[in-house]
Amino acid sequence: MFLLRKIITLTCLCTLWGAGLSVPSTSLAEDYSFSLDEFEKKSFSWGGYAELKWDHNWINQAGTFGLLGFYDNPRSDLDRLTSTVQLDGNYNKGIVDFNWLLQAFAQKSQVDAEQNLDIFSAYASIKPAPSVTFELGKKTFKWGKGYAWNPVGFIDRPKDPNNPEDALEGYIGAGVDLIKSFPGTLQTLALTGMILPVWEDVNEDFGEQNHINFAAKLYLLYRDTDIDFVLFTGDSRSTRYGIDFSKNLATNFEIHGEIAYIPEQKIKILNSSGLLESHERAVTSYLLGLRYLTENDITTILEFYHNDAGYSETEMDRFYQLVSDANLQYINSGDDSLLSQAATISKSGYARPQIGRSYLYAKITQKEPFDLLYLTPGVAAILNLDDESYSLSPEVVYTGFTNWELRLRYSRIDGGRFTEHGEKLNESKLELRVRYYF
Repeated sequence: MFLLRKIITLTCLCTLWGAGLSVPSTSLAEDYSFSLDEFEKKSFSWGGYAELKWDHNWINQAGTFGLLGFYDNPRSDLDRLTSTVQLDGNYNKGIVDFNWLLQAFAQKSQVDAEQNLDIFSAYASIKPAPSVTFELGKKTFKWGKGYAWNPVGFIDRPKDPNNPEDALEGYIGAGVDLIKSFPGTLQTLALTGMILPVWEDVNEDFGEQNHINFAAKLYLLYRDTDIDFVLFTGDSRSTRYGIDFSKNLATNFEIHGEIAYIPEQKIKILNSSGLLESHERAVTSYLLGLRYLTENDITTILEFYHNDAGYSETEMDRFYQLVSDANLQYINSGDDSLLSQAATISKSGYARPQIGRSYLYAKITQKEPFDLLYLTPGVAAILNLDDESYSLSPEVVYTGFTNWELRLRYSRIDGGRFTEHGEKLNESKLELRVRYYF
């Protein structure tokens, strides 16, 4: 900010000086004036958006999650209306910055209604020296270089690959950032350390309670390559290690990657008898991706993601077969006990997004094609490489009205029987989102 202020000030002074060579001083005083206060950081700033989203869902009635969700009240479609308000802000007083991000939403469909107010982040940042920063409060850390997934995001909630840029709720902790710059090939070195407690009403969904956990990230800017070494240890989750990198091979071409290793990961798996078993195994997850921008503003993002903690095709088949058998029992006898059991089992991991092991993500967007101002069409796809099921989502975004954004998206979710996308709740979905920024 200090450097930016100096650049702006010098630019303004040079402009005034150049103008003074050709006009009298009285005209200069009348035509040009500025105040350094205009470029000073404001002590208080805020913003956000209000959003209204409608989506129409075509239910996959024969799919696993269509059966679990609506076996007692079958339906072919579902309409949902969601209103969201998000507020972010910053208050600065000397060496202290207070930052916050709040989100309130209300959602209603033909079958249920939900509303909530979440504090995504609210933390104080104290900077007693240029190279030292202390932080305390609730924060989203955004560790990792991946766009759709972050294997090394050990203290972040997982992204939604269908909306990877949406804000995520953070965790409560305390930490310190230390940074040092150098003149050589190693240009920057930074160390971040965080303490995350897990108690009742404090980070309850992070892991086992009544423990204090530690996470650290060592950042290097080496030969114009961003590199992070990441560590998490504690008793709420198992110890894990990670490395990520990002490098621009050209001004319009960037590559990135992440790898995470967990020596002891607990995974619940459905056995051949239809019972859940807890297994512990070493897990490696990794991602490799690129981002490329063409001269005519076409942006392409490609990522390959592998996760050893995902289920194999055989393990997924067992769950899908259980639901199929449970539904048959319900049709023949009216007994839904096995369906209720399957619904409980689904919450152990089978209902989470991207439950498989290997995926390919692709997103292509073009800004203002054919000189259509303010229009950005695009398409995103997620392919399960193991069972070849997929989701394909073309969309168009329009920003022709000041502070307004309109997005129309259609998603086709497809795959064979007993494949991940073939057993999803929806077989397709249409979304219209209207968002106003303030």
